[in-house]
Amino acid sequence: MPRILVTEEIADGGLDRLRAAGHTVDVAIGLDPADLLDRVAGAHALIIRSATRVTDEVLAAGADLVVVGRAGIGLDNVDVEAATRRGVMVVNAPQSNIVSAAEHTVALLLAQARNVPQAHAALVAGRWERSRWEGVELADKTLGIIGLGRIGKLVAERAKAFQMRLVAYDPFVSADRARSMGVELLPLDQLIGESDFVTVHLPKNAETSGLINRDLLVKAKPTLRVINVARGGIVVESDLADCVRDGVIAGAALDVFDTEPTTSSPLFELEQVVVTPHLGASTREAQDKAGDTIADMVQLALAGDFVPFAVNVSAGEANETLRPFLPLAERLGGLFASLVGSLPESIEISFEGDIGGYDTRILGLAALKGFFRDISDQQVTYVNGPQLAKEHGVDVREVNSTTSDDFVNLITMSGGGHSISGTLQGRRHEQRIVRVDGHSFDVPPADHMIMVGNDDRPGVIGVVGTLLGDAGVNIADMDVGRAEEAGTAVMLIAPTVEVTSEVLEALRNAPGIFDVRSLTG
Repeated sequence: MPRILVTEEIADGGLDRLRAAGHTVDVAIGLDPADLLDRVAGAHALIIRSATRVTDEVLAAGADLVVVGRAGIGLDNVDVEAATRRGVMVVNAPQSNIVSAAEHTVALLLAQARNVPQAHAALVAGRWERSRWEGVELADKTLGIIGLGRIGKLVAERAKAFQMRLVAYDPFVSADRARSMGVELLPLDQLIGESDFVTVHLPKNAETSGLINRDLLVKAKPTLRVINVARGGIVVESDLADCVRDGVIAGAALDVFDTEPTTSSPLFELEQVVVTPHLGASTREAQDKAGDTIADMVQLALAGDFVPFAVNVSAGEANETLRPFLPLAERLGGLFASLVGSLPESIEISFEGDIGGYDTRILGLAALKGFFRDISDQQVTYVNGPQLAKEHGVDVREVNSTTSDDFVNLITMSGGGHSISGTLQGRRHEQRIVRVDGHSFDVPPADHMIMVGNDDRPGVIGVVGTLLGDAGVNIADMDVGRAEEAGTAVMLIAPTVEVTSEVLEALRNAPGIFDVRSLTG
C-alpha cells in the first residue's frame, strides 16, 4: 500500500479520507531536517504545510515520491523546479483559505483604523487612554489592492460594504474585468500616492520580493496604512519600520514575515503597527477545507489521474469535455511506443474534432506519460513527460483541428513511420482503436494486443485462431482491415491474456502471415 508521510498538523478529516482509501498514513510532526531525510525514504506522498522545507536533498531521499502536497496556498518552502526535474507532482489547496485570508485582511484593516489591539493592551494594563487611540473611518477612504486575484477580489467585495473607493494594481487583470468588480486599475506608484490603506495580495517570487520598499513608500500620503496578509518578504520590513517611525506613513498591519516563526522585528517596537503570527488561514473552516482538498489531490496523484491543483503540470485544467479522453490518450501513448519499437526523432500528437477547439495540452501530457512509461527507467508522470522527451532527443509537436473527416473526436499519435488513432464512443465513452498505420479498425484497446499482417485469402484467420486457441489464449475483440497493397490484410486482436514470445514466433512462422507485432498499452 502507498505510504503517505505527514509532517505537519492536518485536519483529521483529510487524514481519515486517505486511510479509508487504503493508504498507510505515517504522521511524524516536528521532524528536524536529518530525521526528515530518513523518514521520507520509501514514502510515495509527502503532505506538509509551511514549516517543512522540501529541498532537492529531501526529494532525492524520497526516491519513491509521486507527489508533494502543501495543505495551503504558498509554496515558498518547496523546490518546485527540483520536483519537476524528478517527476514529482507538487499540489496545493489554493482555494481552501481564501475566505479566511480575506476576512483576516478586513480584521487587520479595522484593527489598524481603530487601534483596537493598542487600546485593548492599554486597558488591560490598567490605563484608560480613550483620547490617545483616536482612529479613522473607512468610509470614503481609498483602499489600494495590490493583486486582484482570488483573495484580492474577496477583499474588494467586503470593502464595498464600508463605502470605500477601490483602486488596484494588477498587470494581469484587464481594465474591463476590474471595472466589473467596481475597481479602478492604476499604476503602482499612483496607487500608493492616492491610497489611505494598501493591502497586498501577491505571490512571492523574483518579481514581487521586496516590491513594497522605502523608494515606493516615500510616494505615499502620510496617512497611508499598509496591510500584508500575503507572503513575508514582499514588504521590506526594515524599510516599512523606518517609514512608520519617521512619519512617512501612518502605520501598518502584518500577518506574515520574511522569516517565520519570529519573535523579533523592528516592527514589533512600534505602537502604530499591528501584528499577528500568520493567522490568515487559521480558522477551523480553512483547516478542514485544506485537509480535505489536499487528501483528494494526493489520492488522484497516487492513482495516476489528472490533478486539478498540480502547480508544476504545464497544461490547463482538464474540463468535463477533455477529462474522459485522458485514459485514451495515455493508452494510445503506450500502444504507440510498442508499435514504433524505438525512439522516433519526432512525435506528432493531433487532436481533431470538437476537442480540437480546447486547450488540449493535458491530453498531450497523458500521451507522453503512456509513451515513456515502459521506455524510461524513471517514474513517468504528467510532470516530467516533456522533460523526458527532451532528454531522449524526441521533438514533440501537437496539432489541433476542429474538423475530422470520419469521427466527432480523434486523437492520433504518429512518428517513426507509424501512427495510431483512437476515439471514444457512446455515452459511456468507450475507447476504440480506429486506425493503425493507415488501416481502419474498430477494436477496444487492451493491455496486450497483437497486430498481424497476412495474405488476404481464406483460412488465414482460422490459422491465427487455432494457434492462439492451442496456446490457451482467448480473443476478446478482433477486427480485420484491408491493407493498401492488394491481396493483403491486417488483423488487430485484443486477447484476454498476454501472448507469449513462443506463440508470437509460431504466428510469424505460420503460412500466410508476414508480420506480427505485439502492442502493450
